[in-house]
Amino acid sequence: IRYRGLTQEQVGATAVLPLDYEIEYICRGNRWIVGPKVRKCLPNGTWTDLTQRSKCCDSINHPEKKLYIGALFPMSGGWPGGQACLPSAQMALDLVNKRTDILPEYELELIHYDSMCDPGEATKLLYDLLYTEPIKMVLMPGCSSVSTLVAEAARMWNLIVLSYGSSSPALSNRQRFPTFFRTHPSATLHNPTRVQLFQKWKWTKIATIQQTTEVFTSTLDDLEARTKEAGIEISVRQSFLTDPAPAVKNLKRQDARIIVGLFYETEARKVFCEVYKEKLYGKKYVWFLIGWYADNWFKIKDPSINCTVEQMTEAVEGHVTTEIVMLNPETVRGASNLTSQEFLNQLMSKLGVRTQRRQGFQEAPLAYDAVWALALALNKTVGPLKAKGRRLEDFNYNNRDITAEIYRALNTSSFEGVSGHVVFDAQGSRMAWTLIEQLQGGSYKKIGYFDSTKGNLSWYGNDKWIGEPPADQTVVIEVFRFLSQKLFVSVSVFAGLGILLGIVCLTFNIYNSNVRYIQNSQPYLNNMTAVGCMMALAAVFPLGLDGHHVHRKQFPVVCQFRLWLLGLGFSLAYGSMFTKIWWVHTVFTKKDDKKEKRKHLEPWKLYATVGVLLIIDVLSLMIWQIVDPLHITVEKFVREAPKGDLDVLIQPLLEHCSSDKMNTWLGVVYGYKGLLLLLGIFLAYETKSISTEKINDHRAVGMAIYNVSVLCMITAPVTMILSSQQDASFAFASLAIVFSVYITLVVLFVPKMRRLITRGEWQSDTQETMKTQGSSTNNNDEEKSRQLERENKELQKIIQEKEERVSELRNQLNHSTPLLPIPSNNDPKSLIPPPGYPNPASDNHSLPPSFSNSSNLYQPDGKISRNNCHTSRLQLLYK
Repeated sequence: IRYRGLTQEQVGATAVLPLDYEIEYICRGNRWIVGPKVRKCLPNGTWTDLTQRSKCCDSINHPEKKLYIGALFPMSGGWPGGQACLPSAQMALDLVNKRTDILPEYELELIHYDSMCDPGEATKLLYDLLYTEPIKMVLMPGCSSVSTLVAEAARMWNLIVLSYGSSSPALSNRQRFPTFFRTHPSATLHNPTRVQLFQKWKWTKIATIQQTTEVFTSTLDDLEARTKEAGIEISVRQSFLTDPAPAVKNLKRQDARIIVGLFYETEARKVFCEVYKEKLYGKKYVWFLIGWYADNWFKIKDPSINCTVEQMTEAVEGHVTTEIVMLNPETVRGASNLTSQEFLNQLMSKLGVRTQRRQGFQEAPLAYDAVWALALALNKTVGPLKAKGRRLEDFNYNNRDITAEIYRALNTSSFEGVSGHVVFDAQGSRMAWTLIEQLQGGSYKKIGYFDSTKGNLSWYGNDKWIGEPPADQTVVIEVFRFLSQKLFVSVSVFAGLGILLGIVCLTFNIYNSNVRYIQNSQPYLNNMTAVGCMMALAAVFPLGLDGHHVHRKQFPVVCQFRLWLLGLGFSLAYGSMFTKIWWVHTVFTKKDDKKEKRKHLEPWKLYATVGVLLIIDVLSLMIWQIVDPLHITVEKFVREAPKGDLDVLIQPLLEHCSSDKMNTWLGVVYGYKGLLLLLGIFLAYETKSISTEKINDHRAVGMAIYNVSVLCMITAPVTMILSSQQDASFAFASLAIVFSVYITLVVLFVPKMRRLITRGEWQSDTQETMKTQGSSTNNNDEEKSRQLERENKELQKIIQEKEERVSELRNQLNHSTPLLPIPSNNDPKSLIPPPGYPNPASDNHSLPPSFSNSSNLYQPDGKISRNNCHTSRLQLLYK
């Protein structure tokens, strides 16, 4: 009597058994059982196989016939798993042949060769198996590469292929391998577990490195499809054939952190030797490896690497393996009537010393269950074949009926083996759980199981990390750069004081608008200048606002506000000054105009000019905001590494007000404003010496235009260059605005204040009228004085020319014949000119005023002087 999970002693000590128990019939001696050997108790109170009788027969009536199995066990090569799998298969074969309830009339015999895990060698051995007696009913290859070759060729001989160690996903192709089964689950069974772990540890970016073989390529293709579905990115994918050094260096170069490695054990040692050299291990990295390596694979001395055991142990510490559950964790007696632990004990005793270091020790339960799956399937076909008048011994390579029955029996297999519950899916692959282990302190520790059929993760919580599970990439912390608050407050104070100064100037100008001196400076234009200056200063406040003060959604409003304030403020302030200087230049540089026209000034033309400039600005800004409105853009800078051993990088960010065609709009605005500034400088230079009563402060306006133009022309390109440096850009732009406004207000209004204060021109209306009249008179006197000075300079030039001419004539007289005695003034002949000169009476020239008081032409000593010219020689000298 057997009950699942109980030993015979426990069953005997139980008075009443639950339903789920079974009875096994055992014959004494060499007798064997005909009919069902085991009957199970059903919930309805009946037993299984009630229509068949069970009886013991003598062994003399038991004719045993041999059925041959052709097997390829890799005893050497890339994966010498046959070292432990072959003894395990032989254990199962011996036990099956001893069982009288399984193939009682037959004996299974294993014919095996060493494939060396090499497809070329396997091709030769397959030829020997097929073309030498006896006929083999089933083939049992080991490695995936060998199984691919055998399974693809087996259908030509109507052979069933049952593998115990093949994990290649490519073997799940039923069209290519129609008769293939395997007790080793597909390697793709690891992938759902890996994806589950990636999601558990919140990794969204991984890297892979693989050996270029079909099994690993197809596994990686399946992993890529699953990770893509789960929203996980494979950022780096490296492969190698024999030398993994370049691939490992590329992983290091591309900052791979979570790395899935797919390669055989011998290549794994090469990989991790390079990993140690590149320092691609430690608390920043996690490696995912295949779990079917030997437990001490990294300690095995390998002449192909130049790393010590200590270095290899350091490099592999902390890696995670996913391994198909190949040993039943429960204490259950399966079809072989052995628990998994009993099987291990028997296998270890059979292998002897250094058992667990034998390659394929972990896959040994799969080889054991593969033999049992085959034996149970063949046993299941005996009855159907007998009903058709056929027997197993009738099998040949042309008999498809027997192959079909064996295929049907294997496809419906379901039993408890030492590796767990054995069942095949539609592709012939084993369905199993996945064991998750981590290398901790040089030995593997179980940290969980995953049931891919149900998506259930059983977690022990004993995973070990240096700190916390590492990040899948260098953690990038985004940090916005904000304007220095000290700088913002300091400039804001200056801007506020400037606004107060503007209010004082505006109030002063409005209050004294009746004063004649103020009237002659066009106070309404000065009022516009003051208002424009205050608007420009007000633009400093939104210019310094950023994400530190306002929400990201309100930031575009701030962008619009600063643009309109600065644009309209410039148009009012500079436009009014430009209008003054333009009028002065237009009136006083027209030589053909009459002086009377210069005296008449129509103020509405000045205001209209300012209005036109203002309308141009409003229209341009409106078109800009409608066609391409300003929005927030974020500039990224070079990542910075903080101090300390932190696996993070700082990503500096800076918010800007921008539009899609920002450079185009700025080019239009700067071009238009630049032309106005250049024209203003030209007009100010041209009118620097002109004086007019109608606009008595145009020289101050010219000085203000000089300063504003220079500052604007320097500030505009510099701020564009310094746009990535928020403090420098703000300081340069805001201080340029502040200085321009201060200079403008001081130059335009302070002299007026000083004049009115010192002269007291606002004391009373009568005094104001008198003062303004006096001021007008003084202005006229000054104008006349300047005119006389200019005329005096011109006369001095004429005198100088005449003196030079006198000097030349004197030299000529000194070198000519001696002069005659000077006659008396009454002698008429003294007035006769020398020969060759016309008569003085016919001379139409008049004497210049400078010579009107001269009395003599000659000095007593005979020398000619300016003040003593003789009257008789005066006309001659003049000519």
